[in-house]
Amino acid sequence: MSAIYPVATYLTLGWVLFLLARRPHDIRLRAIVGVVLCWALAYPFLKLANAHATFAGISPMGSRFVQHSLTLAAVNCLIVFFLHSALDEEVARRRARWCLVPLGIAITVLGVAAALTPPEVDTNDQSVTPVAVFFVMSLAYVIFGFSVACFWTLRYARGAEPRLAMGLRLAAVGLAGIVAADLVFLPTVLLRWSGAEVPRWFVDTGITLVLLGILLFLAGVCYPAAGMRLAGLGVWWQHLLLYRRLHPLWTIMHERFPQDTLDSLPANTLRELYGLRGVHRRYYRRVIECRDGLVRISPYLSGVRRQEVPLAEQLLAALRAHAAGIPAAEHAVPLAIPSAEGLEADVRELVALSDALRTGGR
Repeated sequence: MSAIYPVATYLTLGWVLFLLARRPHDIRLRAIVGVVLCWALAYPFLKLANAHATFAGISPMGSRFVQHSLTLAAVNCLIVFFLHSALDEEVARRRARWCLVPLGIAITVLGVAAALTPPEVDTNDQSVTPVAVFFVMSLAYVIFGFSVACFWTLRYARGAEPRLAMGLRLAAVGLAGIVAADLVFLPTVLLRWSGAEVPRWFVDTGITLVLLGILLFLAGVCYPAAGMRLAGLGVWWQHLLLYRRLHPLWTIMHERFPQDTLDSLPANTLRELYGLRGVHRRYYRRVIECRDGLVRISPYLSGVRRQEVPLAEQLLAALRAHAAGIPAAEHAVPLAIPSAEGLEADVRELVALSDALRTGGR
């Protein structure tokens, strides 16, 4: 779990930064970036404090202070996210400003407690009063902040579309797990401060809950966008397959009617050949060119259409007649017309005709 947490955090940070680059003015997305960024920045200071190491003049208790301050700032960013998700912008801004007051009080108490901690004291020695006050204040704010965020998460999920609602509920479970973990940690601090023994399993339960809670929250944050990407990947794969299946029909139409070729495409780079936009662009282009070619050749079939002969064979005969310069009827006729409306139905007919041409017209 300890190994998965930093990996998940930094991967999520890269993902949300990518999303922010595409939507830099989205205040909710900026808040989520703030959450994950604070967690990512806090992790090295957590390791320094646990190792009792001094780095760049920062004492172990100083590292602990930075770690917890960033964690509390992440909680505040989370509250801001859900306020802006569930409320009007002006109301959300006003409430977000008020939320800075308890954050400022909590960080001030942490700073005073860290300053009063003797240098030789272990940063986790909660039998020392300043250290105990430090952890109690940090836990109290986290419980407050995550409880508020969990409330707004569930409220926002009620009116969200299904994929987003699923992600929000998953995030709410993660937040509830973090609150439960902190409700476990809080009495352990008080027990240690009083000199009582704390069972190891009690501490391990809290650690497991907080790590699971963070992972579930990160999964909930990524779920809506990742779900859209997976759905887009499915459409990309379908378009790629249909693009290739249309190749026989497109080839004969393109050779016979090169004037119907649309504007040139970008260079045949891997991104253009297999990227999302490139595949979609080539797919729609091929569908249009196939349909245009059928419209041009259709006058050659207007007087010779026979139901007992497959359309692919009649099409090949019409193409031979066109190549030989034989006159055709003056009007186009419908070819490969779908029984239902919509592009998908039209493509199905074109693909069926192309598959028949692939097998020799049968």
